[in-house]
Amino acid sequence: MKICNPTVLTIAGSDSSGGAGIQQDIRVFTVLRAYGASVITALTAQNTLGVRCIEKISPSFVKCQLTTVMEDIDFNALKTGMLEGPGIVNTVSQELERRRVRNLVVDPVMISKNGVPLLDEQGIRLMKERLMPLATIVTPNIPEAEILLGCRISSSDQMADAAVELRKRISRGRYSTPHVLLKGGHLKGPFPVDCLATDKGILRFEGNWIQNPHTHGTGCALSAALAVFLARGEAVIDAVKMARKFVSCSIKKAVKIGSGTGPVNPLECLEIISKKPSCGPCP
Repeated sequence: MKICNPTVLTIAGSDSSGGAGIQQDIRVFTVLRAYGASVITALTAQNTLGVRCIEKISPSFVKCQLTTVMEDIDFNALKTGMLEGPGIVNTVSQELERRRVRNLVVDPVMISKNGVPLLDEQGIRLMKERLMPLATIVTPNIPEAEILLGCRISSSDQMADAAVELRKRISRGRYSTPHVLLKGGHLKGPFPVDCLATDKGILRFEGNWIQNPHTHGTGCALSAALAVFLARGEAVIDAVKMARKFVSCSIKKAVKIGSGTGPVNPLECLEIISKKPSCGPCP
């Protein structure tokens, strides 16, 4: 069944510059006509030049936010972004497993765009072992996939192999094996390539390089859009196609804000996604 105006929850960090994290997620949800709620896992002081400092939030307060909002609202999809520390990764994983959530997008945020580590080794291990097996789809970029697999990725063929291998490693027990969308924006070549590992093999999505340096929040926007399309009832492959199209537009429409790398701009991209769910009259 298609859902016109779904509810979506983001579990992620706050970006004081507004270009990524909770702020970007809520912006994407709103543009795509979803009701967005949030659980904040960390506070960052950052601008377009980078992350200056991070204020931790206790796992107990993250749990309180999560249980309180989920007791009251039935979410059609969820996404995770920055989870600061193993305690928060463990807490979020426990609660989502207990509630047997559906349509979970895991964006394994580990490094900021300017190279600041955002999750330690224990947190990364717990993310692989406890959180990712609960996901519908996991969306690492190449540096994140290299950390998760402990190997270098320097070609599109290696990307495809890495996506398949990561999918094998995060499958577990009674859970269905998540899809893995390995994003290739960090790989040089004539065309950017993303690789989607599914139970039927690898799908490659080629695009075109967009000549706009303002790409802050790209991963957040993609995972947030994926969550909305899954919440609306789209199949995973269709959700990936639509999210990629939406984010490409968001990069094209990005404008310079501040002195460094500005944010992508989803506000101008609603018309890119013309497909509406067949769910009866929509408001």
